[in-house]
Amino acid sequence: MNVDQFDFDLPAERIAQYPLPQRAASRLLQVTVEGVLIDQRFSDLVSLIRADDLLVFNNTRVVRARLLARKVPGGGRVEVLFERDQGDGTFLAQIRASNAPGQGTLIKTDLGTELEVCGRSDEFFQLRLTSLGSIASLLEREGQMPLPPYIKHRPVVLDEVRYQTVFSSCPGAVAAPTAGLHFDYPLIESIEARGVHTAMITLHVGAGTFQPVRVTQVRQHRMHEEWMSVPQSVIADIDTARNRGGRVIAVGTTVVRALETAALAGQLKPFEGHTGLFVYPGYQFAVVDCLITNFHLPRSTLLMLVSAFGGVECVRAAYRHALDSDYRFFSYGDAMWLERSRP
Repeated sequence: MNVDQFDFDLPAERIAQYPLPQRAASRLLQVTVEGVLIDQRFSDLVSLIRADDLLVFNNTRVVRARLLARKVPGGGRVEVLFERDQGDGTFLAQIRASNAPGQGTLIKTDLGTELEVCGRSDEFFQLRLTSLGSIASLLEREGQMPLPPYIKHRPVVLDEVRYQTVFSSCPGAVAAPTAGLHFDYPLIESIEARGVHTAMITLHVGAGTFQPVRVTQVRQHRMHEEWMSVPQSVIADIDTARNRGGRVIAVGTTVVRALETAALAGQLKPFEGHTGLFVYPGYQFAVVDCLITNFHLPRSTLLMLVSAFGGVECVRAAYRHALDSDYRFFSYGDAMWLERSRP
């Protein structure tokens, strides 16, 4: 399957630069299993979810992952984008600079914290603090909210709130699980009042979610790994929902990848560790029945996952409709409801 099959033209003005005043005020394109397209509001989600369904959220929290710095000596500007704490006093990061820093290079943040480049692996550099203190405290103290590259404004106070889900509780992501951004507390309460159950997994979204697919054939692409956890309590919730005749509804592609990773051995089991699961058309889903998701970048692995879930032609038609109907795209944009296609 060629990557070009997941390309489409998107006018720049359709990329949402700011969130709407109210989280649940966005639009929702309902895509039925038969391919029928229905324009809804996100608040109409209450009518789509049935009692005894299980709604699964990703509770990851976006950290202030972007650091501004200079090389020492020389003073060349450097932008560091934190990716993952290695747990040994070092962390992985992407570095944007006029010349890539070599091993042993010192980098000093704008507030004076010194970092040393310890090595490199593919697109990521390994960095360590040269002074006492934790990586988490460094990011909280000096970092900026890592808005996606297609959002053109500098982070403002509004982004500190709205580029987080209301249920985020586990710091570690460098990008938001954007389907969850549409939920506010009144909407969640309305859903739970219908007898719908909720559960939380964790998947720390990495910067790789924005990386372009650089190969021509889909199956040649390799995903960046991301840390995730599906606890035993979620497995029990899924079993209960199944026994009651309910559906498993994933809020976002990260939840799909987490739950499907936990079922890769042939049986759904608790899982904690890194996943590099790449879902594209032809994948046989084992857990998720319905998906709530935003509109994704052309040629992206997220669009490939959504196409695998809803069917390539069905999703292609949905994106055409969204473009023709002035839907807002990407992180701060509108959403889709998809039912899993049946082979």
